[in-house]
Amino acid sequence: MATLGLGYKNAILYVEGLGVHKKENDFWCGLRGNLSWTLFWDQPFNLDLGVSGGYEYARAPNKMYQALNESNGKILIYPYNYKESAEISLEVRAHLYGFYSQVAYPVYHFRKHDEPSLIWRMGYMVNVF
Repeated sequence: MATLGLGYKNAILYVEGLGVHKKENDFWCGLRGNLSWTLFWDQPFNLDLGVSGGYEYARAPNKMYQALNESNGKILIYPYNYKESAEISLEVRAHLYGFYSQVAYPVYHFRKHDEPSLIWRMGYMVNVF
């Protein structure tokens, strides 16, 4: 996963993305952007409060569907499972010496297929400047 954050004083724009591709119908990709306001930005511990938007798409093989198609000699059903969601969320991110935890609550879904009810992440960020 790659995260890039650009900020000026308390205002920060985050963009993050990740993708994994094994073969056709076996991949995952996601992109999320966030515009937030940082509280206590000059301290070792700070909070970001903001609005984010994200898109996620994934496909994974389904052996049962593949066997059904094979036994009938034609494609009756897609031979994979998929997930797609696009939403706007309210977000809180807590930082402590580079480690962060982020919780986003989706308030509006553009695309709904196995959509998340809560999005949670954690990681480590290096501050370059």
